[in-house]
Amino acid sequence: MDIGPIWRAMLRNKAGFVLIALQVAVTLTIMVNAVGIIQERSGRIDRPSGLDEENTFAFASVLFTEYEREQRKVLIDEDLDLIRSTPGVLSAIASISYPLRQGGWSMSLSLEPGNQTPESVSSAIYFVDEHGADTFDVEVIDGKNFAPEQVTWSSENDNTWPAYGIITEALGKEMWPDETGSYVGKTMFINDNDPVNVVGVIDNLQAPWPSWTGLERSMLVPQRRPSEFVRYIVRTEPGLRDELMPALEAALAASNKDRIIRDMTTMEETRKLAYVGDSAMIKILSFIVLLLTIITALGIVGLASFNVSRRTRQIGIRRALGASKPAVVRYFMIENSIVSAIGLTLGSALAIGLNIVMVDAFSLEPLAWYVIPVGVLVLWVVGQLAVAGPARRASNIAPAIATRSS
Repeated sequence: MDIGPIWRAMLRNKAGFVLIALQVAVTLTIMVNAVGIIQERSGRIDRPSGLDEENTFAFASVLFTEYEREQRKVLIDEDLDLIRSTPGVLSAIASISYPLRQGGWSMSLSLEPGNQTPESVSSAIYFVDEHGADTFDVEVIDGKNFAPEQVTWSSENDNTWPAYGIITEALGKEMWPDETGSYVGKTMFINDNDPVNVVGVIDNLQAPWPSWTGLERSMLVPQRRPSEFVRYIVRTEPGLRDELMPALEAALAASNKDRIIRDMTTMEETRKLAYVGDSAMIKILSFIVLLLTIITALGIVGLASFNVSRRTRQIGIRRALGASKPAVVRYFMIENSIVSAIGLTLGSALAIGLNIVMVDAFSLEPLAWYVIPVGVLVLWVVGQLAVAGPARRASNIAPAIATRSS
């Protein structure tokens, strides 16, 4: 079928086709950039925390009776003995925080003693004992884990930090960007002047703050803190987490009546809460993309239906002159393809321009190379499906009825 007559016929009704082309262009522009944001947010949500999330849970123990410092230390030891001796528990620690909890401790690290400088690097701090690596299920890829004698209790009168630390590989690369060998044995300074010797390197352990730019920078510190509020992190054997959570809660509540056990939560619940904003944005953008696609399809259906009713006589004459039903359907399909091609070409250019602006303004990732071609294909298919119904109705117009219409 010659495209020339179709194009000339379209020029006699430019307004409707221009509006549909602009609608397709705007839809493609918004669609591909929304998909880019959805991909980025989905990637954020799926980042591994480093924990054995399916088998890890946490809870808090809060004293409501005043205990002396030494009594609190004894209570923490008793709690950990009870937890670790429970069948099905692989490891447990008392710590201030854990990945994705959205609250924790961070400190600035530097290679020279003294006040912080622009070269200082911030890191999440996890206070642990010798069971920390096992509880967090992290692999010590270089060096070694803490020895029991390296673990100390924090002192009320001494703010000096422990002399040892286990760092993530990401923190090591940030501290010593030019180092090609091992980070074990290197020294950095915390709290301005306290030296920390790196005794081990772990592969991955996220910070508690999912939106932090230094999410992969973490350090384990061999120190225990005897406070009235203690958070326990427990790792269980596969499949036993949900069974052990209420059992340990009841056992610990019964072992000491001077405190409450609360905030019992799984890592899956923690992850869901940490990324609730990203999940909401994904749902909103997905709805917007779906809504725009439907509106565009309805616009194409409306224009095609209008053209069919307006051209009833013309279609009937063509049918009377021997045009087949497939030829009539093909006419409308080609007409819609031309309009879509114009809109998709314009939309591709607008999408690239908008993405450049968004990358610069919001530090987003550039669109993947395949997003725009896929968006073009999807909208073209949607357009063809949308016009198929009116085109079939046009092909069913009886020549005799059409030629009698005014």
